[in-house]
Amino acid sequence: MRHSSLRMRKTTNWVMMGIVVLFTLLALIPLISILSYIVMKGYPAINWDFFTKLPTAVGETGGGIGNAIVGTLILVAISAVVGLPIGIFAAIYLNEYKPTGMFSSTVRFVVDVLLGIPSIVIGIFAYMAFVRPFGQFSALSGGLALSLLMIPIVTRSTEEILRLVPDSIREGAYALGIGKWKTILWIVIPSSLKGIITGVMLGVARVAGETAPLLLTAFGNHFWSKSLHEPIASLPAQIYEYAKSPYDDWIQKAWGAAMVLILLVFILNLLARLLTRGRFKNVT
Repeated sequence: MRHSSLRMRKTTNWVMMGIVVLFTLLALIPLISILSYIVMKGYPAINWDFFTKLPTAVGETGGGIGNAIVGTLILVAISAVVGLPIGIFAAIYLNEYKPTGMFSSTVRFVVDVLLGIPSIVIGIFAYMAFVRPFGQFSALSGGLALSLLMIPIVTRSTEEILRLVPDSIREGAYALGIGKWKTILWIVIPSSLKGIITGVMLGVARVAGETAPLLLTAFGNHFWSKSLHEPIASLPAQIYEYAKSPYDDWIQKAWGAAMVLILLVFILNLLARLLTRGRFKNVT
Protein backbone atom coordinates (compact mmCIF):
# COMPACT_ATOMS: atom_id res chain seq x y z
CA MET A 1 0.00 0.00 0.00
CA ARG A 2 2.81 2.35 0.94
CA HIS A 3 4.84 1.54 -2.19
CA SER A 4 1.74 1.90 -4.32
CA SER A 5 1.08 5.39 -2.94
CA LEU A 6 4.70 6.39 -3.50
CA ARG A 7 4.60 5.09 -7.06
CA MET A 8 1.39 6.99 -7.71
CA ARG A 9 2.91 10.26 -6.45
CA LYS A 10 6.00 9.78 -8.63
CA THR A 11 3.85 9.00 -11.65
CA THR A 12 1.71 12.09 -11.05
CA ASN A 13 4.84 14.21 -10.64
CA TRP A 14 6.31 12.97 -13.94
CA VAL A 15 3.00 13.51 -15.76
CA MET A 16 2.66 17.06 -14.49
CA MET A 17 6.30 17.76 -15.28
CA GLY A 18 5.74 16.49 -18.81
CA ILE A 19 2.69 18.75 -19.22
CA VAL A 20 4.66 21.78 -18.01
CA VAL A 21 7.54 21.04 -20.39
CA LEU A 22 5.12 20.47 -23.27
CA PHE A 23 3.34 23.79 -22.80
CA THR A 24 6.68 25.54 -22.35
CA LEU A 25 7.82 24.19 -25.70
CA LEU A 26 4.52 25.25 -27.28
CA ALA A 27 5.04 28.76 -25.94
CA LEU A 28 8.59 28.83 -27.36
CA ILE A 29 7.59 27.69 -30.84
CA PRO A 30 6.14 31.07 -31.98
CA LEU A 31 9.08 32.96 -30.47
CA ILE A 32 11.71 30.75 -32.08
CA SER A 33 9.82 30.78 -35.39
CA ILE A 34 9.64 34.60 -35.49
CA LEU A 35 13.27 35.06 -34.48
CA SER A 36 14.59 32.48 -36.94
CA TYR A 37 12.51 33.90 -39.79
CA ILE A 38 13.71 37.46 -39.10
CA VAL A 39 17.34 36.30 -38.94
CA MET A 40 16.94 34.33 -42.16
CA LYS A 41 15.42 37.32 -43.96
CA GLY A 42 17.62 40.00 -42.42
CA TYR A 43 21.06 38.39 -42.43
CA PRO A 44 21.71 38.93 -46.19
CA ALA A 45 21.40 42.70 -45.68
CA ILE A 46 24.01 42.82 -42.92
CA ASN A 47 27.39 44.29 -43.82
CA TRP A 48 29.68 47.08 -42.64
CA ASP A 49 28.01 49.72 -44.82
CA PHE A 50 24.64 48.72 -43.38
CA PHE A 51 25.76 49.87 -39.92
CA THR A 52 27.74 52.97 -40.93
CA LYS A 53 26.22 54.49 -44.08
CA LEU A 54 23.21 56.74 -44.55
CA PRO A 55 20.11 55.59 -46.45
CA THR A 56 20.31 55.91 -50.21
CA ALA A 57 17.86 57.72 -52.47
CA VAL A 58 14.79 55.96 -53.84
CA GLY A 59 15.73 53.32 -56.39
CA GLU A 60 19.45 53.27 -55.51
CA THR A 61 21.05 50.21 -53.95
CA GLY A 62 23.54 50.18 -51.09
CA GLY A 63 23.60 52.50 -48.15
CA GLY A 64 22.68 51.64 -44.60
CA ILE A 65 20.83 52.60 -41.44
CA GLY A 66 23.62 54.03 -39.31
CA ASN A 67 21.63 57.17 -38.51
CA ALA A 68 18.61 55.11 -37.43
CA ILE A 69 20.70 52.99 -35.04
CA VAL A 70 22.22 56.08 -33.44
CA GLY A 71 18.80 57.77 -33.37
CA THR A 72 17.20 54.82 -31.58
CA LEU A 73 19.93 54.81 -28.94
CA ILE A 74 19.45 58.56 -28.41
CA LEU A 75 15.67 58.27 -28.14
CA VAL A 76 15.86 55.35 -25.71
CA ALA A 77 18.45 57.24 -23.64
CA ILE A 78 16.20 60.30 -23.42
CA SER A 79 13.20 58.21 -22.42
CA ALA A 80 15.27 56.35 -19.81
CA VAL A 81 16.65 59.56 -18.28
CA VAL A 82 13.12 60.94 -17.94
CA GLY A 83 11.04 57.82 -17.37
CA LEU A 84 13.15 55.60 -15.11
CA PRO A 85 13.54 57.99 -12.15
CA ILE A 86 9.85 58.91 -12.23
CA GLY A 87 8.74 55.28 -12.46
CA ILE A 88 11.10 53.97 -9.77
CA PHE A 89 10.43 56.78 -7.31
CA ALA A 90 6.68 56.46 -7.86
CA ALA A 91 6.90 52.74 -7.07
CA ILE A 92 8.96 53.42 -3.93
CA TYR A 93 6.42 56.01 -2.80
CA LEU A 94 3.44 53.70 -3.37
CA ASN A 95 4.98 50.60 -1.79
CA GLU A 96 7.32 51.81 0.94
CA TYR A 97 5.37 54.75 2.29
CA LYS A 98 1.98 53.08 1.69
CA PRO A 99 0.03 56.32 1.41
CA THR A 100 -3.73 56.37 1.75
CA GLY A 101 -6.11 58.90 0.35
CA MET A 102 -7.11 60.46 -2.92
CA PHE A 103 -3.61 61.22 -4.20
CA SER A 104 -2.23 57.67 -3.97
CA SER A 105 -5.44 56.24 -5.44
CA THR A 106 -5.17 58.70 -8.32
CA VAL A 107 -1.52 57.76 -8.96
CA ARG A 108 -2.37 54.05 -9.12
CA PHE A 109 -5.36 54.73 -11.34
CA VAL A 110 -3.28 56.85 -13.75
CA VAL A 111 -0.59 54.15 -13.92
CA ASP A 112 -3.18 51.47 -14.70
CA VAL A 113 -4.78 53.66 -17.37
CA LEU A 114 -1.43 54.46 -19.00
CA LEU A 115 -0.63 50.75 -19.19
CA GLY A 116 -3.70 50.18 -21.33
CA ILE A 117 -3.59 53.25 -23.57
CA PRO A 118 -2.60 52.49 -27.19
CA SER A 119 0.74 53.95 -28.20
CA ILE A 120 -0.87 55.97 -31.02
CA VAL A 121 -2.90 57.88 -28.42
CA ILE A 122 0.31 58.62 -26.51
CA GLY A 123 1.77 59.83 -29.79
CA ILE A 124 -1.16 62.19 -30.40
CA PHE A 125 -0.86 63.60 -26.89
CA ALA A 126 2.90 64.04 -27.29
CA TYR A 127 2.34 65.78 -30.61
CA MET A 128 -0.08 68.26 -29.04
CA ALA A 129 2.09 68.78 -25.95
CA PHE A 130 5.66 68.69 -27.27
CA VAL A 131 5.55 69.27 -31.04
CA ARG A 132 2.76 71.67 -31.92
CA PRO A 133 3.63 74.36 -29.32
CA PHE A 134 7.21 74.55 -30.65
CA GLY A 135 6.30 74.16 -34.32
CA GLN A 136 8.75 71.36 -35.12
CA PHE A 137 9.41 67.66 -34.74
CA SER A 138 12.42 66.77 -32.60
CA ALA A 139 14.36 64.00 -30.92
CA LEU A 140 13.48 65.49 -27.54
CA SER A 141 9.74 65.24 -28.17
CA GLY A 142 10.19 61.65 -29.36
CA GLY A 143 12.11 60.71 -26.22
CA LEU A 144 9.47 62.35 -24.01
CA ALA A 145 6.73 60.43 -25.83
CA LEU A 146 8.55 57.15 -25.23
CA SER A 147 9.05 58.04 -21.57
CA LEU A 148 5.26 58.24 -21.17
CA LEU A 149 5.11 54.61 -22.28
CA MET A 150 8.01 53.59 -20.04
CA ILE A 151 6.82 55.17 -16.78
CA PRO A 152 3.79 52.92 -16.06
CA ILE A 153 5.69 49.73 -16.94
CA VAL A 154 8.59 50.59 -14.64
CA THR A 155 6.27 51.78 -11.87
CA ARG A 156 4.12 48.67 -11.86
CA SER A 157 6.98 46.17 -12.18
CA THR A 158 9.12 47.91 -9.53
CA GLU A 159 6.21 48.10 -7.11
CA GLU A 160 5.54 44.37 -7.47
CA ILE A 161 9.22 43.54 -6.91
CA LEU A 162 9.44 45.73 -3.79
CA ARG A 163 6.44 43.92 -2.35
CA LEU A 164 8.45 40.69 -2.40
CA VAL A 165 10.97 42.06 0.12
CA PRO A 166 9.86 40.68 3.53
CA ASP A 167 8.66 43.24 6.06
CA SER A 168 10.87 41.55 8.66
CA ILE A 169 13.93 42.99 6.91
CA ARG A 170 12.56 46.50 7.18
CA GLU A 171 11.52 45.95 10.82
CA GLY A 172 14.99 44.67 11.66
CA ALA A 173 16.56 47.78 10.17
CA TYR A 174 14.16 50.04 12.08
CA ALA A 175 14.96 48.16 15.31
CA LEU A 176 18.64 48.96 14.79
CA GLY A 177 17.81 52.64 14.52
CA ILE A 178 18.24 52.95 10.75
CA GLY A 179 16.04 55.64 9.22
CA LYS A 180 13.39 54.85 6.68
CA TRP A 181 15.10 56.43 3.68
CA LYS A 182 18.39 54.70 4.54
CA THR A 183 16.58 51.38 4.87
CA ILE A 184 15.04 51.86 1.44
CA LEU A 185 18.28 53.02 -0.16
CA TRP A 186 20.75 50.56 1.37
CA ILE A 187 18.63 47.49 2.16
CA VAL A 188 15.34 47.29 0.26
CA ILE A 189 16.56 48.42 -3.17
CA PRO A 190 19.77 46.30 -3.20
CA SER A 191 17.71 43.29 -2.10
CA SER A 192 15.40 43.67 -5.10
CA LEU A 193 17.80 45.22 -7.62
CA LYS A 194 17.81 42.27 -10.02
CA GLY A 195 14.02 42.37 -10.23
CA ILE A 196 14.05 46.13 -10.69
CA ILE A 197 16.62 45.79 -13.50
CA THR A 198 14.36 43.22 -15.16
CA GLY A 199 11.43 45.64 -15.02
CA VAL A 200 13.60 48.42 -16.40
CA MET A 201 14.66 46.21 -19.29
CA LEU A 202 11.03 45.39 -20.01
CA GLY A 203 10.32 49.10 -20.24
CA VAL A 204 13.33 49.70 -22.49
CA ALA A 205 12.39 46.79 -24.76
CA ARG A 206 8.84 48.14 -25.03
CA VAL A 207 9.80 51.66 -26.05
CA ALA A 208 12.68 50.59 -28.31
CA GLY A 209 10.24 49.00 -30.74
CA GLU A 210 7.49 51.64 -30.70
CA THR A 211 6.71 53.29 -34.03
CA ALA A 212 3.46 55.28 -33.76
CA PRO A 213 4.61 57.87 -31.18
CA LEU A 214 7.82 58.50 -33.15
CA LEU A 215 5.98 59.14 -36.41
CA LEU A 216 4.15 61.99 -34.66
CA THR A 217 7.09 63.39 -32.68
CA ALA A 218 10.58 62.46 -33.92
CA PHE A 219 9.19 62.10 -37.47
CA GLY A 220 12.37 60.73 -39.08
CA ASN A 221 15.48 61.93 -40.84
CA HIS A 222 17.54 60.46 -43.69
CA PHE A 223 20.65 62.26 -42.47
CA TRP A 224 22.68 62.45 -39.27
CA SER A 225 20.90 64.51 -36.63
CA LYS A 226 23.07 67.15 -34.99
CA SER A 227 20.65 68.46 -32.39
CA LEU A 228 17.95 67.17 -30.06
CA HIS A 229 15.69 69.93 -31.40
CA GLU A 230 15.48 68.57 -34.95
CA PRO A 231 13.87 65.42 -36.42
CA ILE A 232 15.80 62.22 -35.87
CA ALA A 233 15.81 58.78 -37.49
CA SER A 234 14.88 55.62 -35.58
CA LEU A 235 14.88 51.91 -36.36
CA PRO A 236 11.09 51.39 -35.93
CA ALA A 237 10.25 54.33 -38.22
CA GLN A 238 12.88 53.22 -40.73
CA ILE A 239 11.48 49.68 -40.75
CA TYR A 240 7.98 51.06 -41.30
CA GLU A 241 9.12 53.26 -44.18
CA TYR A 242 11.12 50.54 -45.90
CA ALA A 243 8.62 47.71 -45.37
CA LYS A 244 5.76 49.57 -47.11
CA SER A 245 7.90 50.49 -50.13
CA PRO A 246 7.73 48.59 -53.46
CA TYR A 247 11.53 48.34 -53.73
CA ASP A 248 13.14 44.97 -53.02
CA ASP A 249 16.32 46.58 -51.71
CA TRP A 250 14.40 48.64 -49.14
CA ILE A 251 12.35 45.62 -48.08
CA GLN A 252 15.58 43.68 -47.59
CA LYS A 253 16.92 46.51 -45.46
CA ALA A 254 13.70 46.50 -43.42
CA TRP A 255 14.34 42.86 -42.49
CA GLY A 256 17.92 43.72 -41.64
CA ALA A 257 16.84 46.65 -39.47
CA ALA A 258 14.33 44.42 -37.65
CA MET A 259 17.13 41.96 -36.92
CA VAL A 260 19.35 44.76 -35.63
CA LEU A 261 16.55 46.06 -33.39
CA ILE A 262 16.06 42.62 -31.84
CA LEU A 263 19.81 42.23 -31.32
CA LEU A 264 19.97 45.68 -29.73
CA VAL A 265 17.30 44.79 -27.17
CA PHE A 266 19.00 41.43 -26.53
CA ILE A 267 22.38 43.09 -25.94
CA LEU A 268 20.88 45.64 -23.52
CA ASN A 269 19.26 42.82 -21.53
CA LEU A 270 22.48 40.79 -21.54
CA LEU A 271 24.55 43.75 -20.34
CA ALA A 272 22.11 44.45 -17.53
CA ARG A 273 22.30 40.83 -16.39
CA LEU A 274 26.10 40.77 -16.53
CA LEU A 275 26.46 44.05 -14.63
CA THR A 276 24.23 42.87 -11.77
CA ARG A 277 25.42 39.25 -11.59
CA GLY A 278 26.99 38.44 -8.25
CA ARG A 279 26.91 42.02 -6.97
CA PHE A 280 23.54 41.96 -5.27
CA LYS A 281 21.91 38.94 -3.74
CA ASN A 282 18.17 38.82 -3.85
CA VAL A 283 17.06 38.07 -0.31
CA THR A 284 13.50 37.52 -1.41
